[in-house]
Amino acid sequence: MGLKTIKTIAVLTGGGDAPGMNAALRSVVRSALARGMRTVGVKHAYEGLARGEMTELGARDVGGILQRGGTLLQTARFPEFAQIDAQREAMQHLNAHGVDALVAIGGDGTMRGALALHQLGLPVVGVPASIDNDVHGTDIAIGVDTALNTIVEAIDKLRDTASSHRNAFLVETMGRNCGYLALMAGIVSGAEMTLIPEQEASAREVADAIRSAHERGKTHAIVVVSEGARLRVRVLKKQLDAMELGYGFRVTILGHVQRGGSPSAWDRLIAARFGVAAVEQLANGESGAMVGLRGREIALTPLAEVASRQRQPDLEYYRMARMLAT
Repeated sequence: MGLKTIKTIAVLTGGGDAPGMNAALRSVVRSALARGMRTVGVKHAYEGLARGEMTELGARDVGGILQRGGTLLQTARFPEFAQIDAQREAMQHLNAHGVDALVAIGGDGTMRGALALHQLGLPVVGVPASIDNDVHGTDIAIGVDTALNTIVEAIDKLRDTASSHRNAFLVETMGRNCGYLALMAGIVSGAEMTLIPEQEASAREVADAIRSAHERGKTHAIVVVSEGARLRVRVLKKQLDAMELGYGFRVTILGHVQRGGSPSAWDRLIAARFGVAAVEQLANGESGAMVGLRGREIALTPLAEVASRQRQPDLEYYRMARMLAT
């Protein structure tokens, strides 16, 4: 049996938004058009798909969006899509719009939705986009580089004011289940200590690191705390305030500022590569896989594998962070 000819591709952006999603969307639309395919954009991710919120996208519809953060298609979390009824409604809407295949851009939840549609017979390829960098099957996801640069820029500014007042800043980053952002930010910003979900750390260890910095004559201290760290940032502040460490402690929660902003050159580049690769894989008859980056090369990982596990940061970086902070 020959390959099914794909004439129309749908594309959606799901889960938390990530800088570079628009660049990936642009890449999908224009590479599909270059192959003579129509492209249909799905509004509000799987929620919109279950409601039939789709619109045709042309080359000009995705013009001028490379530098924009967020997502032109908007996104939504829709846990109800785990139910077969919602999936079947989505399939009915896809069929009604003449859609032959789907590119799903997002994190692990988006990949699980893509897997469900693949299992119902729709050709699907995923594109990883998540600032947490917790998607299995790729060294880095779209949005990670921009978010990391946002964190580092904020810490650099906090360091200036911390030095002026002999303060220690406890900086909370995103990363509820994965400490990648905090860990990398801690290394490249020269933090005295980094707390992540994957590694146990006590307030006493943090205090020892800060005390050591004070004894070495440092006029400030920075501690980076992932939001999912076992020792929560406000609890940590309360415990540190009770110790005589030579600094005043301030908490800065970066929050959703990490999701926003113009994507970096790196995020735009991998978004372009992933979008082109996703369309090419669908055109070649591939389905049920996610494109990703391994080293310098694009590689495919089955969606069933992506959905079954979470990417974890390399704890060798944690050892490096502790060593470089001394």
